[in-house]
Amino acid sequence: MNVLARPHMNVEQFLDWAVGRPGRYELVRGEVFAMSPETANHAEIKGAIYTELKDAIRRQRLPCHVLPDGMTIRIDDTTAYEPDAQVYCGEKLKGDALLVPNPVIVAEVLSPSTRRVDVSVKLAGYFRLPSLAHYLIIDLTQPSIIHHARADGGTILTRVFTEGRITLDPPGLELDIAQIYQRS
Repeated sequence: MNVLARPHMNVEQFLDWAVGRPGRYELVRGEVFAMSPETANHAEIKGAIYTELKDAIRRQRLPCHVLPDGMTIRIDDTTAYEPDAQVYCGEKLKGDALLVPNPVIVAEVLSPSTRRVDVSVKLAGYFRLPSLAHYLIIDLTQPSIIHHARADGGTILTRVFTEGRITLDPPGLELDIAQIYQRS
């Protein structure tokens, strides 16, 4: 990510600024960062995690919704991230919504330019949200998903999956790692 020369902004100012602007951006402590272009591998894995989450919601018939990148999560007044995929439950958002207020699952696909931020700063930021139960960090170079889950007492449990299935409860989903990494 590259910082853009912009005055310090809050999330509302950032969203007003970003709407209709080409490219993807995130706001970190009031500073706007442009997100790097994606490789084909990154886009493919991002699409696969979105599809697997969507299929899992359908299989369980849960009142939850999955969104690809493009939707923003407010961490605080001056920080907002745009994950690669996310799940929220309850009523469907209005069509003109820009923010997802209560994500339950967030997924980020690692890339060389964001790896350090995704595994540290975003991990801490996402878990500041009381609604968040699961943060998935997906490696695009090999079948490997780091699953951070909120446990009792606010503890964050971390497991690494290289095969099999990941159970995400709540909301009651199960993801197949082979499906995510299957290349056509």
